[in-house]
Amino acid sequence: MQLLNALQYLHAKNIIHRDLKPENMLFENGSGYMKIIDFGIAAKKTGSVPLTQRIGTPYYIAPEVLCKRYNEKCDLWSAGVILYMMLTFRPPFTGDTEVKVM
Repeated sequence: MQLLNALQYLHAKNIIHRDLKPENMLFENGSGYMKIIDFGIAAKKTGSVPLTQRIGTPYYIAPEVLCKRYNEKCDLWSAGVILYMMLTFRPPFTGDTEVKVM
C-alpha cells in the first residue's frame, strides 16, 4: 500500500520514476516507512505527450515502454510485477538474456 501511495504522490507532482524495482525501495528503521530512491532516469510528465525513450530494468518494464509510447502508468506495471514476485517468489517473465525477457 505504501508503494501505491508513494506513486500517487509522485504522479500528482508529474514525476514518472521509470525504474521502479525492489532495489529502489528502502524501508526506514523504526518507522517502517517505505521510500523510493534512485530517480536517475525519472522524467517529468508534460501534459498528455507520451514518453518515447525505451529505458528501465528488463523484468519491470511495461509493454508500453517497449513500444516507446507510454506515460506514468508504466510505474504501476512495475508495481504489479513487484507484487507478483512477492507472492510467487519468481519473476513473471523468464529468459536467458535480457532480450528474451523483454
